[in-house]
Amino acid sequence: MEQQPNKIQPMLLSALAQLSACLIVWNFHIPNPNIVLFVVLSAVLVKYGYAAGIVSGLIAFLYSAFFFSTDHSFFLYTSLNLQKLIVIGLGIAANILLIGHLQRQFDRSNMEKMQAEAEEKLQETTESYRAKLYHDVLTGTYNRRYYEDIASRIVGPAGIALIDVDDFKICNDTYGHYAGDMALETAANAIRSCIRESDLLIRYGGDEFLLVLPGIPGDILQTKLEQIRTAAQMASVPGYSHFRLSLSIGGTMQAITDPMENAVRRADRLMYQAKCRKNAVTVEVPGCSLAAPEKLLQEKSQILLVDDSKMNRMMLTEILGDGYHILEAENGQECLEKLRAEAGNITLVLLDINMPVMDGFEVLKAMNANHTIEDIPVIMISSEDSDAAIRRSYELGASDYVNRPFDARIVYRRVTNTIKLYAKQRRLVQMVSDQIRARENNTDMLVGVLSHIVEFRNGESGAHVRHIRIITEMLLHRLLEISRYSITAEQQDMIPLASALHDIGKIGIDEKILNKPGKLTPEEFEVIKTHSMLGAQILYDLDNFSEQPLLQTAYEIARWHHERWDGRGYPDGLKGDEIPISAQLVSLADVYDALTSERCYKKAFSHEKAMQMILNGECGAFNPLLLQCLTNIQSDLKEELKQHN
Repeated sequence: MEQQPNKIQPMLLSALAQLSACLIVWNFHIPNPNIVLFVVLSAVLVKYGYAAGIVSGLIAFLYSAFFFSTDHSFFLYTSLNLQKLIVIGLGIAANILLIGHLQRQFDRSNMEKMQAEAEEKLQETTESYRAKLYHDVLTGTYNRRYYEDIASRIVGPAGIALIDVDDFKICNDTYGHYAGDMALETAANAIRSCIRESDLLIRYGGDEFLLVLPGIPGDILQTKLEQIRTAAQMASVPGYSHFRLSLSIGGTMQAITDPMENAVRRADRLMYQAKCRKNAVTVEVPGCSLAAPEKLLQEKSQILLVDDSKMNRMMLTEILGDGYHILEAENGQECLEKLRAEAGNITLVLLDINMPVMDGFEVLKAMNANHTIEDIPVIMISSEDSDAAIRRSYELGASDYVNRPFDARIVYRRVTNTIKLYAKQRRLVQMVSDQIRARENNTDMLVGVLSHIVEFRNGESGAHVRHIRIITEMLLHRLLEISRYSITAEQQDMIPLASALHDIGKIGIDEKILNKPGKLTPEEFEVIKTHSMLGAQILYDLDNFSEQPLLQTAYEIARWHHERWDGRGYPDGLKGDEIPISAQLVSLADVYDALTSERCYKKAFSHEKAMQMILNGECGAFNPLLLQCLTNIQSDLKEELKQHN
């Protein structure tokens, strides 16, 4: 029933076209009208097909019967005219059959071509979605979903390694999440530079990577993993050249009959053994049981002896050399150089006080300044036995103090106990970090889901949320370097995270207004402006609002990110520092992102144009200090904009 109008319409049009042709040839007394009628018939066949052609052909034949009959009576014919009529009828039939057949073949060919193009496009779209589904956006590696869906079914032989970025939580806490993201990208690139195209690199967890090396011989697995560790150590994190990467790696071989899950579990256990020393590789030897953690610790631990007396260094080497690898330094400056060169490889420092160039106290001060003392314990060994010297050593972070002359057994035991204590401390810190990371990941995931819902309704991509978060983080980092604002470490983490919820109130805005391609009417703009109060109310109404600082920060941002420094913003007309600094940061980040992003109602502006508009006050007034921060981070903004677009 639905197809009937589609057939009738062409038939009516063809009839009308042929009747018009008949009137024309009749009115103008064309001597051979069939030429015109056949042309019309052919055009109808090409345009509309068989059915319309039959109607047109019938009209043409009737006109010919009328034209060639005697006195146009339809009944009286001369022999010659009857022959003409038969020829015309056969010609019309042949024309319909031939052109109709060709047209059907052409339509079929076009249909097959369109179908092939549609299938190709569908395949490309499927592959694109598959790539997005199984790839980590930040690092470009495969993701955990890929492991669970595909990689977990891989059978050996293969080398399996779990790789952890050391001190990743400290990196985030110290430099911010943007620096953490850059560190992960750099680590992933360093690993990729050492592996084959056939090898698989998977982001297994927050700061953990799973590496699958199909067909790699067991005897070169350790060499390959050491190569990766060295490459990461040599890599520089863009924008944070003073931050050095280190990796703790656990590797094992997967046999043909060995399930991937078992191999990964073994690699995980080995990785945690490597983390006891940090920046280390621990590989399971085929056919041998794993060494006990204590034995492994002693076999691999490296101690730095710092003393200007060669005799003292020889004595300590004799005492400790059987259980530890020994490095030596003659003064404090050489000590610091070796700490930098062997970052992550030194388990303990034995340090003298009185030395040329730089004494032991100056070394302790330097280790405190660069936070090395937090990871590497220091035992002072000195003939200086005054209370003042001992007290100062402990105040500067020394773990223990041993006076000369000393008992060899006591020195060995103190060294061993200190190393064990720090190893246990690292494991405890790791356990706490894992728990915190799991909680943070859950929070990030929930916030990400909510923000993506808003962006989806608003016709924007999820990249918009990440872009604003990154800009907010960059502005915040620069603000802390130059300003008087007192922002706690907790707030420094919460503000970029809460920025993702700045437009949550748009959930309550009509999509017709929200995604209107043209200019909004004054009434529609007033409706749009209500999203800030709606978002604040949504957050305020949550049961645990009063107990969650993150929700309170998100409330500030959602309600006041459209306020302006001069008091001309909305909804409350706040001005100056009446506006919470969290809302000020996100407000500026939001405006920059809006200007440099394409929307349904505008094209994207360039970075230069956006900066000009903001600094000239075309987008409202902002905190002059934040405008200075925005100007200072222009190079980083340009780089981020390239990645965003």
